[in-house]
Amino acid sequence: MKVLVMSDASSKPVALITGASSGIGAVYADRLAARGYDLILVARRGDRLTQLATSLSTAHGAGVETLVADLTAEADLKRVEAVLTGGAASVLVNNAGLSKLAPMAHMAQDDATNQVALNVVALTRLTRAILPVLVARNAGAVINVASVMGLHSMSFTAVYSGTKSYVVNFSRGLQDELAGTDVRVQVVMPAAIATDLYVGSGMSLDQIPPEMVMTPEALVDTALAGFDAGETFTLPSVHDLSLWQAYDTARIALFGASQTGTPAPRYGAAGQAAVR
Repeated sequence: MKVLVMSDASSKPVALITGASSGIGAVYADRLAARGYDLILVARRGDRLTQLATSLSTAHGAGVETLVADLTAEADLKRVEAVLTGGAASVLVNNAGLSKLAPMAHMAQDDATNQVALNVVALTRLTRAILPVLVARNAGAVINVASVMGLHSMSFTAVYSGTKSYVVNFSRGLQDELAGTDVRVQVVMPAAIATDLYVGSGMSLDQIPPEMVMTPEALVDTALAGFDAGETFTLPSVHDLSLWQAYDTARIALFGASQTGTPAPRYGAAGQAAVR
């Protein structure tokens, strides 16, 4: 693979997109190419990447490189890290994700481990690889595709929800760390999206009412509109933004209320004994 290298003299920015061979990642590739980006597309399916690269180059005149990689495999992950640490991109779209839905007591060990490896470990390591480059330039962005399931969990989503909750809070910390710089971190929080994520997940799209399912095109277009508006968290299907604002206000208040060092009175004598 020949890698496009960003430099101060480069006329076009470069975006690296994981999980780019279909669905949300492929739409991000199309939309960013239309915005004038050259691309590095990362996914496991080389044939689809090649087709997409040809299509985007023809449609948008974008320079497109492909990198076939399984981000749960150490050697492949290191190759992508090397591209990022080498300064090849100014935008990282952490889109690759895995969903295996089952009660934890009945979930195969590999299904649990691979979700953590892709949704948490790979996302963290790729972000860590690009961040020093972006900070040195004081420019660029990381877009982390999380999920509304990062705010909620059910009997069969414990691992998946846990990984997406990590993405939400990991990104919060990065946003705080980067305050005062021109490096941005946006968290995109889709609900049900019509993508291949459901294939082999344990839940079919057919089980979800059609009116609850968004197309990947609508999701990405909304997410990019949120990015343009300066949003740090984008919930494309939530119409009443005051719900998010109330949630976030309550979250901060609850954390603040925990900072007392004194057991709450509801624990009675046991709590008071601990104080003494």
